[in-house]
Amino acid sequence: MSPFLLTRTLPEDATDAVLRADVLHGLTRTPKALPPKWFYDARGSELFEEITRLPEYYPTRAEREILLARSSEIAAATGARTLVELGSGSSDKTRHLLDELPELHTYVPVDVSESALTGAAEALLAERPSLNVHALIADFTRGLVLPATPGPRLIAFLGGTIGNLLPEERAAFLRSVRSLMDPGDALLLGTDLVKDEKVLVRAYDDAAGVTAAFNKNVLSVIARELDADVDPDDFEHVARWDRGQEWIEMRLRARHALTVKIPELDLVVPFEAGEEMRTEVSAKFRQAGVRTELASAELELTHWWTDTEGRFALSVATAR
Repeated sequence: MSPFLLTRTLPEDATDAVLRADVLHGLTRTPKALPPKWFYDARGSELFEEITRLPEYYPTRAEREILLARSSEIAAATGARTLVELGSGSSDKTRHLLDELPELHTYVPVDVSESALTGAAEALLAERPSLNVHALIADFTRGLVLPATPGPRLIAFLGGTIGNLLPEERAAFLRSVRSLMDPGDALLLGTDLVKDEKVLVRAYDDAAGVTAAFNKNVLSVIARELDADVDPDDFEHVARWDRGQEWIEMRLRARHALTVKIPELDLVVPFEAGEEMRTEVSAKFRQAGVRTELASAELELTHWWTDTEGRFALSVATAR
């Protein structure tokens, strides 16, 4: 079996330190906000997997449709010998790409979760014993150093996750990706597209209430990790389409006036009745906008594919 290497670029206590910083900053600003990455503890990951199977939530199905139909074209366009996946999680969708990259030498999954990386690597190597896997425990939004692997490299950022970044964060992220790329390397980017408002809102406010539970899970994380005196039932889930920004906002709205105490941070946070705290933005894109944002990072859009209903896009960009 080929080697499995695991490299940690995050300190052991990095997650705790970042959570503390994010909560302190987010709950003392106006309006209040928390980053969506804190949804994803073990329970949050389970809930998100359930969301991807809901009838209202189309992005996962739409992206998988494109990967199944176009992976051979992606392989031909990139000729990748190394596949780097940012935010790899279970590496489930990546399997479609791995099957179509005949010259692939190394797979580099990047994630903050060591358990997710090791679990995915074990499953992949059981299926593909000749594959080299070099996993990185890293936060790709905070600077990333890739291992020395054969080129050309294909850097994949799937799932429409780029939409969770604010415009200035997206610009910084794309510049950081460009800095990792050598001549011949490429970026494979998944972007959810602008569509009917009702379709979008339903995808983030499903009838079964799974997304509501997922949204509130961030409060459970804070309660457990920071000993916060907060009850998720004191908040209700809100999903709203912002036409001007062309993004969905998920928020938590206080059902009544309350106070959240976080002893670990020596922090007392008052909420007025009806006050909303933003927990996620999910930007939706148009092809022209994606091209412009890539160009600003000195990346050139060379290929663009959508699912049959035009809901989601995968694109390939190369260094200019």
